[in-house]
Amino acid sequence: MVKVRENAVHYVAIAAQPLDVQALYEKLKAPQFGGIVTFVGTVRQWTADVETHAIEYTAYTEMALKELTKLATTIEAQGANVVIVHRVGHLALTDEAVFVGVAAAHRGDAFKWCEYLINAVKQQVPIWKKEFDTDKIRWGGLE
Repeated sequence: MVKVRENAVHYVAIAAQPLDVQALYEKLKAPQFGGIVTFVGTVRQWTADVETHAIEYTAYTEMALKELTKLATTIEAQGANVVIVHRVGHLALTDEAVFVGVAAAHRGDAFKWCEYLINAVKQQVPIWKKEFDTDKIRWGGLE
């Protein structure tokens, strides 16, 4: 892990090493939570008709951690547990790029908050991707 901020409830990190998805999932488990929802984003080969070979993620780490913490504490204040970890560095096809997990008392909240968080991470957190595609290099990629 590059940088980590952790407290008794949420866990956020920017990681230079491969994500240990099982270990991150384990951080969500607690007796008060009946629903755990996770999202794991991986490097995909095709986006429409564009073929990708690899992605390189970079981040403004200190600001990224502040933004991840803000997002986590917003959901945590509603009684959930949150784990958000994003990779940086060079990633190959199928490598895990991001893990977002929410544990809540009920599944509906866990689903809703997990979707909110991954969308917010993509929109608000200063993490950039450089896609190495067959035809050219793209910054930010295609959604």
